[in-house]
This record gives sequence, C-alpha cells and structure tokens, in this order.
Amino acid sequence: MLTPLARLHTSPIRLRTKEEDTVASLPNKANEIIEAVLYGSKVVKEDESQTHSKVLARGKYVHELQKHRVKPDKVEEYIKLVSLHYPRIANDPANDVHLCGSWSIEVGELDTFVHIWEYKGYPGHQHTMAQLARDPAYAQFMKELRPLLISRYNNIMLEFSFWKTSPPTVTNGIYELRKYSLKPGHLLEWEMHWRKGLECRRQFCEPVGAWFSQLGDLNTVHHMWSYPDLQARKTTREEAWNVEGWSDTVYKTVRFIDSMQSYILKPLTYSPLR
Repeated sequence: MLTPLARLHTSPIRLRTKEEDTVASLPNKANEIIEAVLYGSKVVKEDESQTHSKVLARGKYVHELQKHRVKPDKVEEYIKLVSLHYPRIANDPANDVHLCGSWSIEVGELDTFVHIWEYKGYPGHQHTMAQLARDPAYAQFMKELRPLLISRYNNIMLEFSFWKTSPPTVTNGIYELRKYSLKPGHLLEWEMHWRKGLECRRQFCEPVGAWFSQLGDLNTVHHMWSYPDLQARKTTREEAWNVEGWSDTVYKTVRFIDSMQSYILKPLTYSPLR
C-alpha cells in the first residue's frame, strides 16, 4: 500500500488552463481599474511624487497673464496709454520683469487686450510689485487706466518644462491663444500626452509658449501659437491630423477638458512678440 506521501508524488499534476488563469486574474484587474478611477494610474501617481513644481515647470520664471476688457468707446485711448507705460515698465532695470507681448483680441472677446509678463521667479514678482507701488508714474497710469476698463483679470502661471516661452521676435502674423479648463486632478496626465503630441504640431509651426496656472483660475492651461494668417492656421491644423500620433494625443487629452476657448490675437506695435 502506498503511503500518503507516495500517493502525492504519484498523482498526476493538473495544470490550470489559459481560461482559468484569465478568470483568476480578473479580480486583480478589476481592482486595478477601480484604483485607477478613484486614485489615478500607478504611473501618474509615481510621477506625482516628484512633479507639478519639478517635472511640469521649468522653474526659472513666473508668468502673469493680464486681460483687460475695455469700454468700446475708450479703445483708442487705452492703446495710447498702455503703449506709453508698458514699455517703460518693461525697460526699467529696477524691475525684475520682461514683457513677452501685448495683443488685442480680434476673434473672441472683442475690445479686450491680453498682456503676458515674465518675472524672474516669485522673488522677481514681489520685487517688481514693490517697485511699482513706490513709482508715482505707475500710480498715475493706474489712475488713468481704471476709468477705461469694464473689467480686469490676471492669472499667475508657470511655463511647461518642455515648452520654453519664445523670446522677442517679429513674425508680422497672427497669434492664437488657447485656454483649457481641465478637470481637477488631471493636469499631469494631460501634460504627459500633450508633450508627445507637440512634436506632431511642431513640424508645421513653432509654438510660442505654454503655461499652467498657479494662482487665479486653477486647473487651467494656456498655450499660444503664431501663424502667417488664418488660412495658414487652417492648413497647418489639417496637416497635423495626417501625422501619426496627433489624433491619439487629441483623443487622450480631450477627456480631461471641461471647457476650451480660442482667441485670435493681433500684436500691438510695441509688443516684443509681434
């Protein structure tokens, strides 16, 4: 008679079928899906431990986007006023700030102007604000500016690490500013996919800049492009769809977006980007 141990060694070994392995793995896969929905993917979670301030941003500059909605009958007066004072502020060596550009919105919110400033980090922003607070010419400028406006808006932003803001250049074209309001908690995932898609678009036009908000409208991304004209913009966007990877980028990023806007901008004569 065989002992129990002998019977164990002489019993045939039954391997699980592929179907049984699949069924056995379903609970784990289901748990992974649920975890990703509730807490985000593992890849993103691993990146988040060292991101937003380190991975997403270049970290060198802080940018401020200003938007001025002007009374329609005060537009010419407004342009004359900012054309005098904004170059003075930007060129004052006592201020730690540069002016990236000033534009009027030609398609979108009419009688509205956009200005993007570049500070030397948060210390540069603090120093510049302190300098302007002591500047009598700036105080007079603000006194003359306020009656011309319907509203003012600003947003403090950081530039994406993969997209350096363009230095001053003259294109004699148009600019497009796009604004994306993202679902909270998805900025990193949006950036991961958009970074890959940028290479598809870069083949046809050079990007001007891209920033994500830190103060103001949170979970907001702005990016800017330059085109010779609206027809060139149309052609460029159509050509991008023929490049492998662009449609995949759009598919993977659009699900993170709550709303989006597009503005066509015309640079003012003093704008460094024009």
